[in-house]
Amino acid sequence: MPDRDTVSAVLGDLRAVDGALYAAVAATPTPALDRALRLLSHAADHSKISIGVAAGLALLPGRPRRAALAGVTSVTLASAAANLFGKRMVRRRRPDREEAQVAVARHVRMPESASFPSGHTASATAFATAVGVVLPPAAVPLGSLAVAVGYSRVHTGVHYPGDVAAGAVLGFTAAAVSLAVVRGLGYGVR
Repeated sequence: MPDRDTVSAVLGDLRAVDGALYAAVAATPTPALDRALRLLSHAADHSKISIGVAAGLALLPGRPRRAALAGVTSVTLASAAANLFGKRMVRRRRPDREEAQVAVARHVRMPESASFPSGHTASATAFATAVGVVLPPAAVPLGSLAVAVGYSRVHTGVHYPGDVAAGAVLGFTAAAVSLAVVRGLGYGVR
């Protein structure tokens, strides 16, 4: 088992890489992407995109309706885990986007909550994973959307890449748990 000094050194190195990646994204001019990623980041607030897709799927019988149930269940679990537990346990400060000189054209409202993990990413990943398992043709488009939502949070300057990576892991876990729960309730999710 590694000693405390080794663990501390590794964590310090990971924080340095995380900060460098954040700074690289902030320093890269992307005027053609800025508005779209800002709008995507805002649209993902409160899982609005996922809830909208779920509402559409729920209108269709069979697998689409089961996918909607699995997706909404996973978003609920991911959001609770990220916002009620993860952010309160880790309490990582948000990035200083002024210091990093994140272009103002990218800015969304800076959340007041802790930075780690990204709740937007956790929820989008959970939804995409759960729906994709139940309804495989939806896996690639929703997975791509979840990746874009996660990246948009770094691009807009409100999260470090490590927050997004942790949110994705949390989302995958929430999807696995919610799929097991929905299966256990007898909703035929495979």
